[in-house]
Amino acid sequence: MVCRIEVGFKTGMRDALGESIKKRIVEDLRIIVDSVRTIEVYTIDAALSSGQVKLLGDKVFADPIVQVFSDMPLASDFSWLVEVGYRPGVTDNVGATAKKASEDVLKTGIHGVYFSRQYLISGNITKDDAINITGGLLANSLIERWEIISSSDFDNEKGIHLPLPVVKGKHSPSVTTIDLDISDNELKELSRMRLFALNLAEMKAIRKYFVQTSKEREKFGVSLPTDVEIEVLAQTWSEHCKHKIFNSEITYIDDKGKTTINSLFNTFIKQATREINKPWLVSVFTDNAGVIKFNDDHNLVMKVETHNTPSALDPYGGAITGIVGVNRDPLGTGMGSRLIFNTDVFCFASPFYDKLLPPRLFHPKRIFEGVRRGVEHGGNKSGIPTVNGCIVFDERYLGKPLVYCGTGGIMPSVINGKPSHIKEIDPGDLIVMTGGRIGKDGIHG
Repeated sequence: MVCRIEVGFKTGMRDALGESIKKRIVEDLRIIVDSVRTIEVYTIDAALSSGQVKLLGDKVFADPIVQVFSDMPLASDFSWLVEVGYRPGVTDNVGATAKKASEDVLKTGIHGVYFSRQYLISGNITKDDAINITGGLLANSLIERWEIISSSDFDNEKGIHLPLPVVKGKHSPSVTTIDLDISDNELKELSRMRLFALNLAEMKAIRKYFVQTSKEREKFGVSLPTDVEIEVLAQTWSEHCKHKIFNSEITYIDDKGKTTINSLFNTFIKQATREINKPWLVSVFTDNAGVIKFNDDHNLVMKVETHNTPSALDPYGGAITGIVGVNRDPLGTGMGSRLIFNTDVFCFASPFYDKLLPPRLFHPKRIFEGVRRGVEHGGNKSGIPTVNGCIVFDERYLGKPLVYCGTGGIMPSVINGKPSHIKEIDPGDLIVMTGGRIGKDGIHG
């Protein structure tokens, strides 16, 4: 049995999110609406008594000063209602947190809790307007699903019910072996079918490696490579992780002639850094982040990375993943540093862009707002303040924004008599992994 707990603001209380959404509908989409109000919805995959519903509403979901909750529909006085929730398998952090909190309060297990939000839009607008508002501002079809209903079709007793976003189908985790002794065309097809995204040269290099190590593998009772092993190589060699274009041979032609650059990264970043060779550079290009001498007692640890394509596809999710992802690098450099600040540089097309957008592109202002919010939430809310940043606007960033996320940390220059920037990893050391499960919006999402 499924239970829904809806949480809304008390009469007379301001709905800041609703007011912000209304402003953006009017300014960005040029659709006039009178008001927008929001309701948070928690769909609980469990049979709950009325007492348990009240307990969760009081203790977990609602702020008793400004909010009310109910297991009946709260929506009223609107023209169109839009409810937006995640697609099955997509990471739902609010839902996961709500599940844990509910289990703590009820002292029993729950199959799942799923978060969605209702937008109650009032005004003289058509269904087409409601559809444009949903697709243009409220939801991202890549990761979210939604339902739109008019006030005349809304049932005050039944309300609106998005289906549970449960991944259906039985799955038994298994490891399979793959025979790479196949033709070139079959290698390319294997890469395409399994979404390795590797070209023929890369697939042949993998095949060569497993041929060369076959005798050593047989000593351990391992013969053919497994899908897991090839997947690890494919992930590591992805453009997102390996930056193959940045490291490839580039031919540049202009009115002055033709220039060949063997790796933009090696030529203009690594080589330049080594030529300048400042004495305060303690460690560069050897660990997760660079280490800089701050004073005689402390080192500054710094790392900046991009998260461009993910931010173009899902501005909020791509940006928050970028900033919390780069947090890991100074944290894991040398013997570890204490994170003290975040920084960023954003490059977008003009937020006032008024021409026809190419297919599948978000408006630059939507990307701008989503990226800014993602970096803010990823940093300030985890206790690592964003201390500065820069925003650049240029129409060339219409197809893909540039999203730089950076983190700085501090660590003693010497720990237990050893240089803190030197990391020692020995056979037999224990490895600890932390973090949430990867959703459908993660690997191969």
